[in-house]
Amino acid sequence: MILGIHHATFLSSDLARSRDFYEGVLGLRPDPDRPQMGFEGVWYDVAASQQIHLMALPNPEAGLQRPSHGGRDRHVALGVSDLGALKTKLDQAGIVYTMSQSGRAALFCRDPDGNALEFIVS
Repeated sequence: MILGIHHATFLSSDLARSRDFYEGVLGLRPDPDRPQMGFEGVWYDVAASQQIHLMALPNPEAGLQRPSHGGRDRHVALGVSDLGALKTKLDQAGIVYTMSQSGRAALFCRDPDGNALEFIVS
């Protein structure tokens, strides 16, 4: 029986740049318990038993044309308590985002490697 989503994994072509986004803009903190692997990476605790994993590995889809609106692409949706505060942080960092086309209180942006993220008020 499925109990929930344990983690979502994204590829990173530049781990330092990705960390600036996930830590500096989104405010996530690295999980110090990530084991040593055959590649660099970082894990972030998002909520109880939920994580985002970044893997510094080559992107097998490099050059693939992604939809301009992240809601029409593969994405992970993250719950937030204050969409206005997130918009302010994204604006300050110069990160482009689009509002949900369904009218929900949600926005979509992409991380530095083009991975689509949805943020929805929960």
